[in-house]
Order: sequence, then C-alpha cells, then structure tokens
Amino acid sequence: MTLQLTGVGKSFGAAAVVADVTFEVPTGSRMALVGASGSGKSTLLRLIAGFEKPDAGTIALDGAPLADGRTYVPAHRRGIGFVPQDGALFPHLTVARNIAFGLPRASASARVAEMMQLTSLAPELAERLPHELSGGQQQRVALARALAPAPRVLLLDEPFSALDAGLRAQTREATTDILERARVTTLLVTHDQDEALSFGDLIGVVAGGALVQHGEPAAVFDAPADAATAAFLGDAVHLPARRHGPHAVECALGVVPVRHDRSGGAGHVVAMVRPSQLEIVTQGGGGPATVTARRSVGARTELRLDVDGEDGARVWLQVPTHRARETRDGDVVRLALGGGVVLYPAVRPAGPADAASSDAATAAAPAVAPSA
Repeated sequence: MTLQLTGVGKSFGAAAVVADVTFEVPTGSRMALVGASGSGKSTLLRLIAGFEKPDAGTIALDGAPLADGRTYVPAHRRGIGFVPQDGALFPHLTVARNIAFGLPRASASARVAEMMQLTSLAPELAERLPHELSGGQQQRVALARALAPAPRVLLLDEPFSALDAGLRAQTREATTDILERARVTTLLVTHDQDEALSFGDLIGVVAGGALVQHGEPAAVFDAPADAATAAFLGDAVHLPARRHGPHAVECALGVVPVRHDRSGGAGHVVAMVRPSQLEIVTQGGGGPATVTARRSVGARTELRLDVDGEDGARVWLQVPTHRARETRDGDVVRLALGGGVVLYPAVRPAGPADAASSDAATAAAPAVAPSA
C-alpha cells in the first residue's frame, strides 16, 4: 500500500506543530522521518495512525482517504500497525499470547508460529513472559505482534532508543531485514541521524513542523537543502568562500570544486565539507591546518585541527595511530579535499533547529562537533 500525505497540517491551540507536509511512501518501501525533539515528527506519526485528526490536508492509502476535510477513518479501522518506543507488551501475557492478541482464535496458533519464525524468535520463547526476554527480543516480539494482523502500513516510533548502542544497531539491522522480507510499507520516526540514513529507501528531515527535505538517503546526505540540515545530518565544516569561476570556490583549503550549489546565486557563500572528505597530505595542494589536540579512538586517533584562513574552522579528523604519532601539537599540516564542496548562502536559511546544528552551521563561527 502506498502511503500519501498531501498538505497535512495540525495545530494545538495557537501553536502549529505540523505545517503543509507532503510526501509519499511507495508500496513496500521504508521511510525514516528524522528531526530534533519538538520538530513535529511524532505528531505526524500519530496523525497517520489515526490517534489525532489533521486540521488540513489529506492522508490516504493507495488514493483512498483516511483523513481529509470530509473523511475520518478511526485508528482501529485503518489497518495500520504501530510499534511504540517501549514496545508496550502486555506484561502478564506470554510471548505467544502477546503476538496473538487481536487475532481470530482459529488462525492464531499458525500465525504466531509464522511471525516468530519471521522475526527470528526461537520456539522455546513462546511461553516466556516479557520480563524474561532481553531488550532486543522484546522489540522483536512487539514487531511480530504488529505484523501479525498483516497491516497495510507499519509505523515505528523510535523503537530502538531504549536499547544500548551495540544492541540498538543489532536490533535495527534485524528489524530492517524482517521488514525487507515482509515487504510492508513502513515509516520510522527517530532523532538518530545515522539510524535514519541507514534504515530504508527514503528519508525525510523535519524541522519546525515542516518537511524541509526528503528523498533517497544518499542524495539527501550528499546535497542537504541548507547549511543547518547539513550540520544536523552529520559532522560538517562550513568555510567562508569566494567564487572562482563557474564550478569552483576559493576557501581555506585552496581552490576547490563545487559538487552542489545550494546558494541560490548568493554573492557571499560558505562551503560545506564533511570531515570524511579531508586527508592530511605531505606534499601537493591543500590548505594549512594546525594540530591542537588529539585523542585515541580504538585503533585510530582523532586529531583536532584548526584550519587556517579567514575566520578559520575546527575539525576532528580520524587518522591511523601511526600517522598521528608523526605529528605533535602545534605542528602545521596540509589538508587535501576529495569530492568537492556544497555551497550555501553565507547567511544560512532556516533548517533543523537545535543548538548543536545552529552552532555548526553559523558562518561567523564555522565548526564541527567531535565525533561521538
């Protein structure tokens, strides 16, 4: 089933929390909505589920309206599965009875066995209670329960956020594999940028109740709509730049090619660079940078580099530990850029509004937050 939102809006009192949101999730596809806390992404999920009514616009499945100015299909009749953040398993019911909840009794046993196999839950877990399971197992039970009625669309509300980092990545990968095999249209809400970028076929960036950009994850990450979105989606360095012909700019890294121009023809621009594009070189071109600090990250070392030039910038760059030992704090090295830059107006437009992104995206004090 194709999920379609057209011009959807929602206000609580005088505050507009969702404004003119339009996107489509094709049948069998997975889309992640990512945004800072309070951006409106969870409200969007509740509107699709039928827990809230939109004030404007249309929500439809395969063109049939679920909610618009004349139609409102209640949540229990939409055929939409919902997995909340904590899984919300019934603590007094076994795994099998949790999965079977709401299913016709005659077919429940076979469907439970099918869902347990699909979600890689061992048969011996069927009679356990939720508190006897690991966090990852509980999430798979919640997913199996949501999939058991064969929903037309599945909604996931930050389902991995309560898990520790290692288990979160493992459970997310397992869930993605399950959804790929189930071929159910899925929408995930998350505040984790890496999770959103790796989850599925589409990503939507939500800020201030608006969908500021959506599309394929690689395309959105490669060419963010504005400087704040670029900083929100990952570590970014913003350098003041001057145009140098039609397809290049001059900045602290030298004369570099422009990969995407999002400046709208502005005369004063900043060049966005990802730290992964930078490399310390011993000869050739590049721009000067000063080593100011270092820290170990497993088998590698992160160097903090202050990029020279007008206004400068600061970046943490991972290098092999043996290369890091070749430098000392205070040494001047040269940074070479691969892949070109993305241009934005020097005065950044509105985008995802959290403090970290705003600091990183401000041209007057370009910087990049250290990697987690």
